[in-house]
Amino acid sequence: MDTTEAVDTTETVDRDHPAGGPALGLVTIGQAPRADLRPDAEPLLPGVRLVEHGALDADRFDGDAEAATRRLLAPEHGEAPLVSRLRDGRSVLLGHGAIVPRIADAVARAERDGAAATLLLCTGRFPAVRATRPLLFAEPLVQQAVAAAVGTDPVGIICPHPDQAEDVSRRWAELLPGRVETAVADPYGPAERALDDVAAAARGLAERGSSWLVLDCIGYTERMRAAALRAADRPVLLARAIAVRMAAEVVAASA
Repeated sequence: MDTTEAVDTTETVDRDHPAGGPALGLVTIGQAPRADLRPDAEPLLPGVRLVEHGALDADRFDGDAEAATRRLLAPEHGEAPLVSRLRDGRSVLLGHGAIVPRIADAVARAERDGAAATLLLCTGRFPAVRATRPLLFAEPLVQQAVAAAVGTDPVGIICPHPDQAEDVSRRWAELLPGRVETAVADPYGPAERALDDVAAAARGLAERGSSWLVLDCIGYTERMRAAALRAADRPVLLARAIAVRMAAEVVAASA
C-alpha cells in the first residue's frame, strides 16, 4: 500500500520577519508545522524567520493508510523508540532506520528555503546527515548545556515513553558525574493530562533526591516546565529552550 501523498511542504510564512532576514530551519522528525513549538521559540528568536519542515510531511496518517504508515516507521524490535508530533497533534513512534533518510530530505528542503542554519528538533541520537549549512542536533546542545549547569549534582531526567527510559538513563549517566534518575511523562497527550503527568514525574524525581530536572524532549513546553517547577521546587531545564537559544546564536553568527 502506498503510504505517501503529495503535500505542500513550502516554508511556514512568518509575516513579522522580512523575506531577506536571517532564517533558521526547524526540522521535526514528525510533521510540520509544529504549532506547539512556535509560541515558545519565537520570543527566543527576535528578527529570525522560521522555516519549518517535517521528516513525515509526505506520510499519510489518515484512513486505511495510517496503520501501514505506522508499521513502516515503527522502531525495530528492542530498539528505543523516537517519539514526535503529527500535524494534527497526535504522536507517533519511530525507528531510526526509517526516519534518517526522511530527515535528510527535510534538511535539504529547509536549506532550499533559505535557512542559514537548521536545527533538528529531537533529543535522540542520529548519524551524520548531509547538509551544506550548519546543521545542529538538539541532543548534544542540550546535554552539554545541562552538564555545564549541574556539575556533580544528582539530576532527574523526564522522557516521553517508557521504552525510552533505559536508553535515556544510560546516555545521561555516561555524561554526568552525579547520580541520574529517570521518569516518564507523555508531552503529546491531552493538554491538562500532560501537565499533570509532568508534574507528577517531577515531584517523584525530587522525592528521590534529584537537585535538577531536565525535560528531555522537544515536545515539552514552557507550561510544562512551569508545572514541573511548581511540583518539585527544583530548577527545571527545558530541552527546546536550550536548543533554540543555541540555534539563534548560530544564525546570528551566519547571517
